Formats: sequence, structure tokens, C-alpha cells
Amino acid sequence: MDKIFRVAAVQMDCAAYEPERNFATAERLLQNAAARGAVLAVLPELFNTGYRVEDRDRELAHPVPGAVTERMSAIGRTLDMFIAGAVIERDGERLYDTAILVGPDGFVGSYRKNNLWAREVERFARGETLPVHDIGFCRLGLQICYDIGFPEGARILSIQGADIVAYTSAFGMARLYAWDLASRARALENGSYVIACNRCGVEKGETQFAGASRIIGPRGNVLASAGDGEDVIVAEVDFGEMRKQRSALPYLKNLRRDIAASYYRA
Repeated sequence: MDKIFRVAAVQMDCAAYEPERNFATAERLLQNAAARGAVLAVLPELFNTGYRVEDRDRELAHPVPGAVTERMSAIGRTLDMFIAGAVIERDGERLYDTAILVGPDGFVGSYRKNNLWAREVERFARGETLPVHDIGFCRLGLQICYDIGFPEGARILSIQGADIVAYTSAFGMARLYAWDLASRARALENGSYVIACNRCGVEKGETQFAGASRIIGPRGNVLASAGDGEDVIVAEVDFGEMRKQRSALPYLKNLRRDIAASYYRA
């Protein structure tokens, strides 16, 4: 029998430099998602610190796993839910923009952002891997914000068996058009479900985030979407629909991997 379950995107306004306030907001919204039957929820990029905190990155960073993952795990344990979201990771002298995944039994795994946007290259080191996390009822690939414009990440995750690709994001209003098209394209071209969770609000009086979180089906169809304010959206994942779409448009099956590999080596 094909699996059917519910997932959520938690769209929130993340206050710069205020981890306690942000965790309180995240927990309140995650409770909403759990009450509506979600077993997996995605939070925005740097949800616990805010995004425009470049002057205090090192101070706000934590090891992964560490205190932040333990706190997220406690919420996941209480709500019997898997939770993903990106934080600032400290590993020795290096900092990373890192998506972490926790569940009812604690820390599951992480992904370090591969594609850094603009001045992020001055803040963070680049990640080098694309892991897929098996959480029992699905296999999940993690991506972060700007990654959504690079089809290779979602494609590699899907080839490795990901059923869902989750984007934890702080995507700006100025490029909402790119978010709209790219999020749907990543789902359609892989026949996968996409959870594209973005944040909302304004930081430092100049950086406006787009919101517009969405959960997208394997045909590129938007199953649930948010506006530009705080919201929790929930949608059903149906593996039967994914199986049918991958049969109707067998992109993964017919992919010329030999040609793709030769170009990337060049």
C-alpha cells in the first residue's frame, strides 16, 4: 500500500539576535502543525537567530549536534514529529549555514549549504555533500534557500532515493519570481514532493523576506501556500501520486547520467 502522511512548512518572522523569542515562536507554530497531523515540519533558514546577523555570526553559532539540536529534539520528542531548519554551525574555526534534522529520538543528520548567496561567502564555508536521510516513512533530502536555483542538488538527492526535498529558506521579496518558478520546477523535474519553507518579515529596515512558503506535489502542483505573514501550511504526501507521476514523466529513469557526468568533470 502506498504511504500517505502530512507535512508542514512553518513560515515565521525571525527576530535578529533573539534566539529565545524565535524558539518560542517556532514551538508555538510547530504545535499548530502537529495538531493538524503533520509528522514532518520545516522551519526557515537561520530561524533561531535571524538572517542579517553577520556582525555576530560566531557568537550565535553552535556545534552540530549541540545545544540547538538538543532543544529542537526536545520539541520533536514532545510533538512526536521530525523537524528540519537551518542554523549557524560552528566547527572549529569554520562557520557553516547548516540545515539540521531532528526527530522524536533526537538528532538525525545535517546538510551544509553548498551554494552560497552573495556575501554569504564571507560568512560561511561551503558544504561538500548531499546526504539523504531515511526517517522511516520517507527519505528526505535537505537544501537551503539559494540552492533552489541549482537543479543539480535536488536531482542528485532524488537519484539517491529522496522522496521529499525540503528547502529551509530566507528568500528575499525582490526575487520572489525565481522562488515561484524554481520551487515548482524542482518538484516536476524529479517527480518528487518539495517543501519550500521561507521566512517573512523585515530585518534591519531594508531586507524584506518574501514568505510564500509552499508544499508542491510531484507534478509541480502547489498543494498548499502561504502569503507574506506568519503561517503554518499543511499538505498530504501520497507516494501513489509520486509513483504515477514518475511513470508518466520518467525523467529519472531516462536521465543520460553519462553525459551529465562528462560535462561536470570538464
